[in-house]
Amino acid sequence: MDLEALPPDLYGRPQPDGFLRRMTAFSDWYDPMLGRPGLRRSPRRPGPRPVAPLQLVVTVHRLVAEDVVELRLGDPGGGPLPGWQPGARIELTLPSGKVRHYSLCGDPADRNSYRIAVRHLPDGGGGSAEIHDRLHPGVRLTARRPRNGFAFCAEPAVLLLAGGIGITPLLPMARQAQHLGLDWRLVHVGRSAASMPFTEELRALDPSRVEFLTELTSAAELLARAPRGAAVYCCGPAPMLAAVQQAYDPAAVRALHFERFGAAPILDGQQFTVQLGEDGQQLTVPADRSALDVLREVRPELPYSCHQGFCGTCKVKLSSGTPVHRDRRLTEEDRAAGAFLPCVSRAAEGEHLVLEV
Repeated sequence: MDLEALPPDLYGRPQPDGFLRRMTAFSDWYDPMLGRPGLRRSPRRPGPRPVAPLQLVVTVHRLVAEDVVELRLGDPGGGPLPGWQPGARIELTLPSGKVRHYSLCGDPADRNSYRIAVRHLPDGGGGSAEIHDRLHPGVRLTARRPRNGFAFCAEPAVLLLAGGIGITPLLPMARQAQHLGLDWRLVHVGRSAASMPFTEELRALDPSRVEFLTELTSAAELLARAPRGAAVYCCGPAPMLAAVQQAYDPAAVRALHFERFGAAPILDGQQFTVQLGEDGQQLTVPADRSALDVLREVRPELPYSCHQGFCGTCKVKLSSGTPVHRDRRLTEEDRAAGAFLPCVSRAAEGEHLVLEV
């Protein structure tokens, strides 16, 4: 089996061989059966050890487009960093304590540094402003190892669609597609040429395969640029993703992969209430807003990051009430213990949740 052909797991590691995985499962089942008298029983393998956070230092801080800075992060001792695959993100804990996720946009072959690009968002909660204003060379911070929920499968033909800063996870995909000799196209849509980072870097890969648009174009017109039978990878603002999903035609395009920046629109929500502690303030959560947004209006210090239910930064304790869990992070044990992610999880119409915040 060609392990290189398999998409990587969430941590960017190659997927294990299926035969070996089945043999391991059989061994885990069969070994305890040998615990009969006179036979030696195999000990259980210890559980996975916690992974220590990475210690990083800012080595480069430079403006690469209008309101966009590039950071390069290295090991303080100059050692190699954990590997990653195109599409991976890194979770940074900023000096202020804020936790934010950013796509890696450098070269996976470079084990000496991680590269991210961050657009300054005046109403974005302060994370981007801190990076622009305070994270200059020499500043140290901690991070979790890269994880990948937007893995590039390297199909023979691909169309990469980027909206604004959504170019960051797609740039390494374009580089890998060029290296593998795939039939690829990339379209980057932005409000102006000055706002679009890494244009020269992309043109250097193959100018005939890269297009930059600063005028409104329909999602159908974007998808029409796909090579026949291509897979589409799309990253950008929520309206762009919604339009591409609506225009997607499975008969013309092989697959659609996407990653969003920020929360998905709430289309099927119902109104419910949350209460801040047993005797605290009661707040109404409208059908079209998240509980996190409502909570942060009265508790702006509440931490958050992904807005999509996978990082767990905004976790709070549920004291009473029946939630509707919509996250991709918590285990059943976590939920039974009262964990609740207000960025995506909700409650039924008229339900009352009491939260320890």
